[in-house]
Amino acid sequence: MVVAIKKMDLSPSKQADGEREFRVEVDILSRLDHPNLVTLIGYCADGKHRFLVYEFMPKGNLQDLLNGISEVRMDWPLRLKIALGAARGLAYLHLSPAVGVPIVHRDFKSSNILLSEFFEAKISDFGLAKLMPEGADLYSTTRVLGTFGYFDPEYALTGKLTLQSDVYAFGVVLLELLTGRRAIELSQGPTDQNLILKVHQILNDRKKLRKVVDAEMSKNSYTMESITMFANLASRCVCFESSGRPSMTECVKELQLIIYANMKV
Repeated sequence: MVVAIKKMDLSPSKQADGEREFRVEVDILSRLDHPNLVTLIGYCADGKHRFLVYEFMPKGNLQDLLNGISEVRMDWPLRLKIALGAARGLAYLHLSPAVGVPIVHRDFKSSNILLSEFFEAKISDFGLAKLMPEGADLYSTTRVLGTFGYFDPEYALTGKLTLQSDVYAFGVVLLELLTGRRAIELSQGPTDQNLILKVHQILNDRKKLRKVVDAEMSKNSYTMESITMFANLASRCVCFESSGRPSMTECVKELQLIIYANMKV
């Protein structure tokens, strides 16, 4: 059986964080079972060594696929399929029937979306995940964790973590799928480095929207109706105020409608 093995960093400077992330990931993944979450096969804790053993995902991760490391052509239907799979995985975490309380992933990003042989999206890397307190819809912390470019601005400013923090990160991934760009591109000029700052103002402008659609996609693979609907959903997901963002269950429903709209191609 081919598997993927992750070695946790337990160097002196990162030992506490590495141990915590290892325990969180084992605890959460051993209790969850969903087709859009990566499967934990086993783990090893021997002395100072910590290993996690996952199912092997032969198509790698979404970020590499979008940035040309693979020769696979990512036309619109495939991007929509991946977006819907990732949305279903996050929606399951937020409802979390197996655990009993909602789970915030806290580090959702394109490099943590792994792809099976048939391009089924599976969310990975649960080391920063947080089980929400029972009966509460937010968790306050003085330590903001995650990845630059995917940070919920409200969480970063207040330290209040909510399910909507994942929705914001999901919106960033939607924009990556739409444009083919990374969330942060340091090689670009100062005004173009941040994907959201670059495109947020034109997401609801149909004429300008055409200019940011990834040129790598075949124009015959999408309808402007589906592109417009997708951009509108992404725009609401990255709304500065968390109250203006949809739930992940709503995202799943809207993506299903977008896929249907694109069948007119």
